[in-house]
Amino acid sequence: MSELVTGDAVVLGLRPAKLPSRALALAIDLVVVWTVFILVSIGLAVATVTLDEAAGAAIAVATFLLVLVGGPIAVETLSHGRSLGKLACGLRVVRDDGGPIRFRHALVRGAMGVVEILMTLGVVASIASLVSARGRRLGDVFAGTLVVRERVPAGRGVAVPPPPPWLVGRFAALDLSAVPDELWLAIRQYLTRMNQLDAEVGWSMATRLSGELAARTGVPVPEGVPAAAYLAGVVNERQARDARRVFAAAQTVSPEVAGPPVDGQSGVEGAGGVRTASGPMEWVAPVGPASPGASEVAGTDVSAVRAPGTGFAPPA
Repeated sequence: MSELVTGDAVVLGLRPAKLPSRALALAIDLVVVWTVFILVSIGLAVATVTLDEAAGAAIAVATFLLVLVGGPIAVETLSHGRSLGKLACGLRVVRDDGGPIRFRHALVRGAMGVVEILMTLGVVASIASLVSARGRRLGDVFAGTLVVRERVPAGRGVAVPPPPPWLVGRFAALDLSAVPDELWLAIRQYLTRMNQLDAEVGWSMATRLSGELAARTGVPVPEGVPAAAYLAGVVNERQARDARRVFAAAQTVSPEVAGPPVDGQSGVEGAGGVRTASGPMEWVAPVGPASPGASEVAGTDVSAVRAPGTGFAPPA
């Protein structure tokens, strides 16, 4: 795993590129560059056929420097470390701290590339990449850069470690609406890999992330709570809120839809009672005079009976 630690702790999951993938990317770049160089040289030779030998040699040297040296430097600078070969192989050149490279980094890499790649046919670069634990050639060492893999195999998700039991529920009153997704991602990346970091680096990252999180929530970090434990507690609170929200949404059932009223009335009156349109069906004894002896059946007052209907009509 890469030892890179950026300001947002996002590239911790990137892996340094090794010699085979870098060699393939370099081969693609060399084919493209040499093709362009040959085409430009032919065009200039035709255009300068009337010039003397010294002028032709000067144009040839300028073409070599501009195309074979300046071309890769310009491409890496403008694409932030993604040449055509690296883009095809899923690689990228970054700084040692994980940030995008600039012109000075591409310039040093290109200048050293003339010596260790073009003049030695890549032998020096291959040996340096094999010796380096992170697969760096001499140009990367002098420029302070590293070639990393942007496309890595998808693996199992790493769970965020739980906070100490005494912190569970302590941050229930925090307002987390102002915390951006980028900061949540940085905190999650740190918590899942904090055991792989150097103690001093991990402590400084936890302190910085906890300060940013406290600034977003408007509540300072509680005294006596370690920064890493504070981050774990707040992340646990956010996960708990998300879980409650999902559970509540799953438990929500659509209200029962009553039958439409007839003739614009709020209910339908029938021989058996009234079916209201605002709620479930209820059957109420008729208000009008009942049949003789109906109220004396089993000693029960039928007008007092009110029970929720089931929609089932007993046979006559």
